[in-house]
Amino acid sequence: MSKHTFYLTTPIYYVNDIPHIGHSYTTIAADALARYKRAKNLDVFFLTGTDEHGQKIQKAAQVCDKSPIEFVNGVVDTFKTLWNDLNISYDDFIRTTEDRHCSRVKKIFQQIQENGDIYLGEYEGWYCIPCESFWIESQLKEKKCPECNRAVEKVKEKNYFFRLSKYQKSLLEFHEKHPHFIQPESRRNELLQRIKSPVEDISISRSAIEWGIQVPTDQTHTIYVWIDALLNYITALGYDDDIQKFQKYWPANVHIIGKEILWFHGVIWPAILMSLKIDLPFKSLRTDGGLLKAKRYQNLWAMQ
Repeated sequence: MSKHTFYLTTPIYYVNDIPHIGHSYTTIAADALARYKRAKNLDVFFLTGTDEHGQKIQKAAQVCDKSPIEFVNGVVDTFKTLWNDLNISYDDFIRTTEDRHCSRVKKIFQQIQENGDIYLGEYEGWYCIPCESFWIESQLKEKKCPECNRAVEKVKEKNYFFRLSKYQKSLLEFHEKHPHFIQPESRRNELLQRIKSPVEDISISRSAIEWGIQVPTDQTHTIYVWIDALLNYITALGYDDDIQKFQKYWPANVHIIGKEILWFHGVIWPAILMSLKIDLPFKSLRTDGGLLKAKRYQNLWAMQ
């Protein structure tokens, strides 16, 4: 089946501070690709946006003596102004505080739970507030976060967990079958080595954080910010509401990401889509390399 559309995404940017040159670099690169594809007469849908929940946002707002929504509104305005000044040709700007996103995230959480892939458990381990990431002891580097090299906190709380371990074999088979899914190759090899090691279930809720989307079946928990953020790629297309638009553009042709969010996009995101029985994106790239041509992969569910 031919595909005359091209769906391109940037990461949605975390709004704990104003945009910097790294945000601009990624967005300009995405804009160049979008313009090129439009020149090739493809129906392009170019998505960008902002990630606005989580503990780091909550703390940043407190420092400024503002409510979280007041704080994020101000920072989001700086992003939109910058993209306007740079003439970025995005088709949609998704905010994770918007009703259209929040309502769809709750529905998706329920769907995954109904599929048997979410359960209530207890987490005890290390948490990096700047990265909003959980880590086990063996992943730490000199007792610090392996991504940002900053101090981590020991946390113990009851959380809802996603059965990531259930999809380890399917993820490995997918990456081996589609070697160009992650670019560049060095990052793909890095990811494969981690997938071949034991893959543990992951916490997808927080009981101690108020600034987030509530778990629909348990108002004492909010959905972990990274799960909330990843779902923007399908909530912006109207997943489970606007079927025509979703079917037109999904799966995404290219997710442009940074190397620090490779695990989320190369493992957690595909596993969530597998749970939902949705086709996987064609490619995640530019983790630290250049833009490459996207391929389309068919029959992504044959592995299951």
